[in-house]
Amino acid sequence: MSPIHEETHIGSVSLKVKNLEKLVHFYTETIGLQILTKRKTSVELTADGITPLIILESNPELHQRPMKSAGLYHLALLVPTRKDLANVLYHFIETNTQLLGASNHKFSEAIYLQDPENNGIEIYRDVDREDWVRDERGKLPAVSEPLDVQSLLAERDSKSWSRLPENTVMGHVHLNVIHIGEAENFYMNVLGFEEQTRMGNHALFISAGGYHHHIAVNIWNGRDAVSNQEDVTGLLHYEIIVPSRLEVEKVLSALEREKVPYHIESENILLKDPSGNGIVIKARKP
Repeated sequence: MSPIHEETHIGSVSLKVKNLEKLVHFYTETIGLQILTKRKTSVELTADGITPLIILESNPELHQRPMKSAGLYHLALLVPTRKDLANVLYHFIETNTQLLGASNHKFSEAIYLQDPENNGIEIYRDVDREDWVRDERGKLPAVSEPLDVQSLLAERDSKSWSRLPENTVMGHVHLNVIHIGEAENFYMNVLGFEEQTRMGNHALFISAGGYHHHIAVNIWNGRDAVSNQEDVTGLLHYEIIVPSRLEVEKVLSALEREKVPYHIESENILLKDPSGNGIVIKARKP
């Protein structure tokens, strides 16, 4: 497979949830998204009032996702500027929101937390790409330093915070998988994403067009983890958006060649990675 198109990016992330009302309240009041559509068992959440970013699919019969399983490590909402990230952090401080951490990765600055059903969330801003420091192989070193919180907060607005900026996007997804080698073969050799960072034999960060990562995979839930199951909470699927129908056809050809199971629904490709994580591949709307 040749490299996937450089304009490929991540679209919405769909989550299977038990308590729809509680999750909607969290994602609107704490995270700052807006309701785009609301049905009896599903809610689409958006930042710009047009584009779904997170879709919650409710089923109260779901079991809690096991700790030792494949699935979502975190979804990552990308805000446009450092000031926007500062505003988010100050909002979390004001509302006593429990955070899991805050890091400076050199190519980005990030805040980490979980929703009420233990789905991981990252909210981050990118450092200007010309300031990313690559090694002699052209790869991005794995760096995770403490975030300079005081420096960040110094950039916040004095205005009261109400919601995420409308040009917030889904920057990347980070997945728990069972085998790094299988994930690498699928995402790089079949789909055509390119390595940007590798952490030993336990984590891999890949992207289109030289971005720091659109998809990350890790085996931090253990080598004896089970695949992502349909009857548990967590990731249903995430979208990979390619720029045209021609690019969808290229992916289809690669899947056929490698005998990867898939099916077509409304011109979109639906499939699962080797760990059972659901994926929808679709063309960007004109």
